Amino acid sequence: MNTSMDKYALNKRIEAVGWGLFLIMIGGIALIPDNQVPNGLWLIGVGLIMIGVNGVRYLNQIKMSSFSLVLGIVALIIGLQEIDGIDLPMFPILLILVGASILFRMLVEKDR
Repeated sequence: MNTSMDKYALNKRIEAVGWGLFLIMIGGIALIPDNQVPNGLWLIGVGLIMIGVNGVRYLNQIKMSSFSLVLGIVALIIGLQEIDGIDLPMFPILLILVGASILFRMLVEKDR
């Protein structure tokens, strides 16, 4: 897995798996009666898929998408918040995550 073409192809496969999991999750949730699906469950699923896709990219030394990683973390937090009924201040949390992603990107780029 040394060439950039191999990494490009692997990244496309990772993205396809992410989309496949997303569509299966949405379809599966749609099959369950609304009163049996906790509010926020789909957000938790979306968050885990986005974080997972970026985790697989990282493990394969493929550049992660900071946008989808932050979006995944935000979706996970909002979904957990909806299930637990907790009211979190999302705007400050989003600012912290965006700032952390900027710092993380600078640290990762420094090592390369």
